[in-house]
Amino acid sequence: MKIRVCGSANIDDTYQVPHFVREGETLASTAYTRNAGGKGLNQAIALSRAGAQVSFAGAVGRDGQFLAEELEKNGVDISRFLVREEATGHAIIQVDPEGRNAILLYGGANRSFREEDIPQLLEGVEEGDWLLLQNEISQLGAIAREAKKRGMQIVLNPSPMEEHLRSLLPLVDWLMLNEVEGSDLTGKQEPEDILDALLEKYPHLHIVLTLGEKGSVYADSASRETQDAVPVTAVDTTAAGDTYTGYFLSAVLRGLSVSGAMAMASCAAAMAVQHPGAVASIPELAAVLEALRP
Repeated sequence: MKIRVCGSANIDDTYQVPHFVREGETLASTAYTRNAGGKGLNQAIALSRAGAQVSFAGAVGRDGQFLAEELEKNGVDISRFLVREEATGHAIIQVDPEGRNAILLYGGANRSFREEDIPQLLEGVEEGDWLLLQNEISQLGAIAREAKKRGMQIVLNPSPMEEHLRSLLPLVDWLMLNEVEGSDLTGKQEPEDILDALLEKYPHLHIVLTLGEKGSVYADSASRETQDAVPVTAVDTTAAGDTYTGYFLSAVLRGLSVSGAMAMASCAAAMAVQHPGAVASIPELAAVLEALRP
């Protein structure tokens, strides 16, 4: 099975800072880098590095065509990539000495999708293919509805979380989210309560709830699986969730069990946080398999 990522491509401006900037403060950074980013791009590259057959549908401005080159270099099909007159989406990322991040996001070309673009964004998909969505592009609901008509399996990573995403959940087959997003969707705080509330309302869902250093949990209407996090010292957590998503979905697409997919995704995410940057930190499959070897 193939997977189409319809999502964001950003220019990431990353600043190493002694602490996150406070209100009214001017703060000197200790280092600066500019790299390819965006949740859609990160997850597409993670999928590809994890062995999936992946294509990307997204949009950049003329200042961001190097993002298409980055995807292609990583084995992602970019034949549905759009170039707009708008500026490319970008993110200003602060990373503190503990590896935590704070991100300011500008949508740019990612928010330029129109309803008439949807046939091009979904061109070439077949019944049974998978579609991975996040909440950094426009026309999300229309894209999901058309994908469902075409018989696709829909995966949603509801990040950044917004109220309108609730209306998409009846269309979604797989929901991949963290504790904050789960709490926002349900009003619950504890992982088990979040999962119970989601499955009570949407019993068709397959849910993967990531819990940071506490690991991750899978739940559907019939079963639950837990996975411990791999203990490491974090340098930069920017792409940890995107790496987990890409590796988990690639493993499921290749026929691994949920528990096997979670173990692989947790290992890959742990490897990612030990390196700075987004794309640069996503490990190759061979390295993950080596790390998993007994």
